[in-house]
Amino acid sequence: MCHYTAIVAEDEELLLNNLISKIENFNLGFQVVAKAQTGNDAWALIKEHNPDLVVTDIKMPVMDGIRLLEKTRQHYPLTSFIITSGFSDFEYTKRAIHLKVSEYLLKPIDPAELYQALLNIRKTFEIAQEEYSKVFYSEMSLHSPEAIAKTLKDYLIHNYAIDINLNLIAANMNYSSSYLTKVFQQYYSTTPMKYITNLRISSAKQLLRSSDLSIRQISETVGYNDQGYFSRIFKKHTGLSPFEFREQCHAL
Repeated sequence: MCHYTAIVAEDEELLLNNLISKIENFNLGFQVVAKAQTGNDAWALIKEHNPDLVVTDIKMPVMDGIRLLEKTRQHYPLTSFIITSGFSDFEYTKRAIHLKVSEYLLKPIDPAELYQALLNIRKTFEIAQEEYSKVFYSEMSLHSPEAIAKTLKDYLIHNYAIDINLNLIAANMNYSSSYLTKVFQQYYSTTPMKYITNLRISSAKQLLRSSDLSIRQISETVGYNDQGYFSRIFKKHTGLSPFEFREQCHAL
């Protein structure tokens, strides 16, 4: 069975340890590599471990679960999330749903619901793993670093518009995602995730210049399901919003 890394964030220590115990005792392949009792601590641990899954209470001290989700989505867009909350957190819950959390669980957490949520996420990972196995085989570990980097680059060029889980790709090569990133950066002077972003922005610019697709349609076409997030990323890279970029192109 593959092992997937998880970070659990909950401000109440008893609930935190109980949740970790349940996750690991289910034997679904999730290994809790770190735990946190504030949103800031959780964010620091996410940056350190780049986990496959984050389980967090929606209301956390210092940084709430929604802000934690937003920051993680920006830097680690393929991390899966399970959000937990109480009855009174409806407004938070609506924002969490908008940010496309994998699962939402109401407190007190029903063990059967937690088990099913983890099972659903594992199935998603396994489907992705099967797809990556068609391209990235364990024998790749016998190839040169240059060949590995080129294989990954070619895959990204043809698949940038879909979700790409670097952790699972690395597992197919018998490497860690950090090593795979290092090898890729050695030959292409950028990280795989930045390379994907550049491909998406380049494609979006072309579509904005030459098509009548709406900005939402372009966002989805290049791999961003959240139009607002796409617009922020686009402006960060070009200095213009997608609408402003299109208007400027048409004015020329």
